Amino acid sequence: MGTIAIVSAILTLLAGIGIFLVACQMMSSNLESASSNKLKSLFAKASKSKLLGVGIGTVGTAAIQSSGATTVMTIGFVNAGIISLTQAATIIYGANIGTTVTAQIVALGMFGKNALSTTVIFSAFAGIGAAIATFAKKTSTKTLGGILTGFGMLFVGLSLMSGSMEEFAAMHGVKTFLARISNPLLLVLIGTLLTAIIQSSSVMTSIALAMCVTGLISLDQGIFLTMGSNIGSCVVAIIAGVTSGTNARRTALIHLLFNCAGVIVFLIIGWLLFILSGNTLSFGTMFESMFPEAPQTQLAMFHTFFNVLTVMFMLPLTDTLVHLVTGMVKDKDDVEEALRLRYVDDNMLQAPPLAVAQTKREIIRMAGLSMDNFDRAIEIISTQDFSGKEAFDRTEEEINFINRSLVNFVVKLSDRRGLGGHDKLYLSTVYRTVRDIERIGDYAENITEYAEALAKEGDRFSEEALYEISQLKVLVHSLYDKAMSAYNREDLDELGQADVIEEQIDDFTKGMEDSHIERMGKGICNSNVGAHYMELSSDTERIADHLINVAKTIRQIHKALI
Repeated sequence: MGTIAIVSAILTLLAGIGIFLVACQMMSSNLESASSNKLKSLFAKASKSKLLGVGIGTVGTAAIQSSGATTVMTIGFVNAGIISLTQAATIIYGANIGTTVTAQIVALGMFGKNALSTTVIFSAFAGIGAAIATFAKKTSTKTLGGILTGFGMLFVGLSLMSGSMEEFAAMHGVKTFLARISNPLLLVLIGTLLTAIIQSSSVMTSIALAMCVTGLISLDQGIFLTMGSNIGSCVVAIIAGVTSGTNARRTALIHLLFNCAGVIVFLIIGWLLFILSGNTLSFGTMFESMFPEAPQTQLAMFHTFFNVLTVMFMLPLTDTLVHLVTGMVKDKDDVEEALRLRYVDDNMLQAPPLAVAQTKREIIRMAGLSMDNFDRAIEIISTQDFSGKEAFDRTEEEINFINRSLVNFVVKLSDRRGLGGHDKLYLSTVYRTVRDIERIGDYAENITEYAEALAKEGDRFSEEALYEISQLKVLVHSLYDKAMSAYNREDLDELGQADVIEEQIDDFTKGMEDSHIERMGKGICNSNVGAHYMELSSDTERIADHLINVAKTIRQIHKALI
């Protein structure tokens, strides 16, 4: 009977953990979807203010109920060069505070054992939310249903975990065994290892809460397990950092050192309290006196107290911590890190709405690189100076790399949950947009080939032709500015202005053909020069077509949303 009871308790615990993890994921993805615009705005405000960074991390994590997602997202931002290491550190500090919200919610659900318990009441939200998500037609209503379902399932999982703990508590041998584990360092290590395996500090903290409530372990034991869970939660960040750039690895190390420092400081404080009080005072006895007869609140409040105090201790030392990890993780060679996406990486898949915003930034950067090569190509063919050809080739290689890599990223991003209707529509336009921009680079490459052919024959464009080319370049840049501004801001008025400039370019290139024929008749240009001049005019007109195609995607999105 004893063996059957143990197996039953273990299976119940595993079931509870599974449901709890699924609930966390469901809540996180739906909350993230519901607050996508606010999240974008929130993370866009990351600045040099350390307190603002802490606030962003706290509110962001509380909003999406996942410190892991916030941390991984932050690593992605650092890797993309969007925020500094100092800003990343403060956001991670805040994420540690924000994650304590889950423990407080779980503790709230453990009240009411004799009457109708809050666990039962909150669990009912799973059924209510599922009904809403099933029968609702609006996306926003379905998202609300998903949030309620996840919230309810959180307590279903908690109920199963608590039930398993009650079964363990009834086993004298189990209680005796656990009572012997009193060494704080060993308990911290156990908490670290279990959290690393589960990859969720929320689950570990909830298990510790359930064990305390059922009397399976003491409050002090639960406190040390919870402290260990903070260290174990770094595993997600470490995995994300190892597969990313140098600054991403530094950010993961900051997370680890920060959490370890907090645990070490509290272990020392706890030891001093115990020694100086004559073995009578501990964190457990302090919180028991502050929140009597409520072990769940005692542990949840310690969890919050621990993280807030650790942030207060580490915040003034942030610059020192950043300097330390910078020395520990050295910079790589520039060549090794040259070809990479600057604004997105796979870590950002944890936050789909933000990843969409960063995808647009990557596309705008790609368009800028293509225009840089257009400028180099015009300079080369106008001056016959090929000193910029090496830079041109490097940029062309980078454009091709972005074309391939960004499409692969968007394929993965499109399959993620938590994307709103606008974001899905935008992602559907990305494939053609990236192709349009890549073609701009190809036409610029054609122009450099015309320059090489002219140089080989010892030919040059006439002064009149060069003047027309310079005027065409000005028009193309005017179109680029308007088109990309319209694309970035989704401004239909600016798109209309871009359309006007594109028509001017069409007219201008036709005028170039007429002028060229006139020069040919006067003997100013020979047939070889004329052929390349006409090709340059045609290719530039196509560049303008691709630029306006990029801008026109906002019209497609606008029509689809009406």
